[in-house]
Amino acid sequence: MTEQSAHRAAGPEILALAGAALATAEAVLRDAIAAVRARVTDDACDGGRPFDREQRATHGLAWLATYVEGIRQVTAFAERRHRSDAFGELEQLLVQIGIAEFLAQIQGGIPMSQGEIVRPADLGLNAAAVAAGLAGPLDRLTLGNRQRRARLLALVGGANDLTIGGPSDDAALASIRQAVRKFTENEVMPRAQAWHLANQTIPIEIVAQMAALGVFGLTIAERYGGMGLGREAMCVVSEELSRGYIGVGSLGTRSEIAAELIASGGTEEQRRMWLPKIASGAVLPTAVFTEPDFGSDIASVKTRAVRHGDVYRVHGNKTWITHAARADLMVLLARTDPAEPGYRGLSLLLAEKPRGDDAKPFPAAGMSGTEIAVLGYRGMKEYEIAFDGFTVPAANLLGGIEGHGFKQLMQTFEAARIQTAARAVGVAQAAMEIAHRYARERTQFGAPIVGFPRVADKIAMMAAEILIARELTYFAARCKDSGERCDLEAGMAKLLAARVAWSAADNAVQIHGGNGFALEFPVSRLLCDARILSIFEGAAEIQANVIARRLLDGAQARN
Repeated sequence: MTEQSAHRAAGPEILALAGAALATAEAVLRDAIAAVRARVTDDACDGGRPFDREQRATHGLAWLATYVEGIRQVTAFAERRHRSDAFGELEQLLVQIGIAEFLAQIQGGIPMSQGEIVRPADLGLNAAAVAAGLAGPLDRLTLGNRQRRARLLALVGGANDLTIGGPSDDAALASIRQAVRKFTENEVMPRAQAWHLANQTIPIEIVAQMAALGVFGLTIAERYGGMGLGREAMCVVSEELSRGYIGVGSLGTRSEIAAELIASGGTEEQRRMWLPKIASGAVLPTAVFTEPDFGSDIASVKTRAVRHGDVYRVHGNKTWITHAARADLMVLLARTDPAEPGYRGLSLLLAEKPRGDDAKPFPAAGMSGTEIAVLGYRGMKEYEIAFDGFTVPAANLLGGIEGHGFKQLMQTFEAARIQTAARAVGVAQAAMEIAHRYARERTQFGAPIVGFPRVADKIAMMAAEILIARELTYFAARCKDSGERCDLEAGMAKLLAARVAWSAADNAVQIHGGNGFALEFPVSRLLCDARILSIFEGAAEIQANVIARRLLDGAQARN
């Protein structure tokens, strides 16, 4: 029997083992949902807010469900590869390593953060019963896992392209990935570290090249000048650009958010006015939502937009506004009806502004701003903005009706979080590749450090976790393209991918040793960039909250 045929023959056995692992994990999740639901619906709970009081259990439930969905999606990946006769040894190793680790953490403790480990007892489960239920598949997967990790690194050898998973069987998306990767490797990677160290705004010629590639019009309908592609294409592009530099990858997010808001909530006139300009890159948008005292608590926004005849006059303060100076269009969240409390008084305005630069970032009457110095996620720059009578034409009220801002904004969160997950996968991929290359080249005690198990194990786990995060992200993208609600899937993708990116970057620095702490090495930038991913577009705690509420309301992720 040839080596290839031996691996082909092993496929069904691995698929059966993955299926058994998924079934046991799903059983644990069902029990956990029931146990946590009983806690948060207990009328006798003191304090009146049992869901918030039980955050350790509710957020732990969200992480457990995310792990189970990750196992489900990597199992689906294995099944697809087996059907297409592409389930080779590398893929088999990654699937077994990844599922084994996730099962082990479900039994022993899932890290919600560095110092918060959620264990079965925290969810109201009997630890011994959970261990007994998982024992069969976990024991079989754990057996030989050390050898699998070593074999994985030996099999990879000196290869630099370690991208496994995603829509690889789609020729069109594979072509898009190839084109964007070529651009990234030729134009972005050689310059990214210099941009980061100098805190330099991404050069406009790079923005122009991105526009020529179609980055800003990926999901905009063709009738408005876009490419009319789905969110899987968006994920491919975001991942590849962020693999080179997260600032470049995140430029597309600005356009994605603005375009979806206008496409779904704007009038036809507003769509015809703005979407072609966004698609071509002629107009660079930014999102102006967050305020100094309110991040996730959107209902408490205080910035006012008061109508005076044909214009609104805006007063208030915003913060953490990305790419604000160079943007031409602000999608601005403001309170148009101060008498309406909470969400009901909010509206979105399409606020035009002249393009600024570092010397004069906001050359517009009625607005001023200052840059926020940040340790990573550079290239677009962050700003605090003050509005003092800044005017916006009343015709630029999104949708033409006041009070719909919150509802309109909610429609964008799913796509934005899926794209953030893709950016996280790109950062994680870059960290793994840099770590792998350094480990092959760095010699200590007479041998490349990649040969030491503690180094090899780190890289092997990066590869396995990235595969799971990638599959979960593209699954969420397909759910979004189906047109159905997918905040559960989008939240899971972002929750997991952000942690995977941070873990990969942190381990990549560790593999570099002291050199990882030196600014001249790009891995130091990746560590800074990775840290933001579990904060913006909804912090990890907010994602866990959303996921838990949906689970306890009876929602289930789609297969």
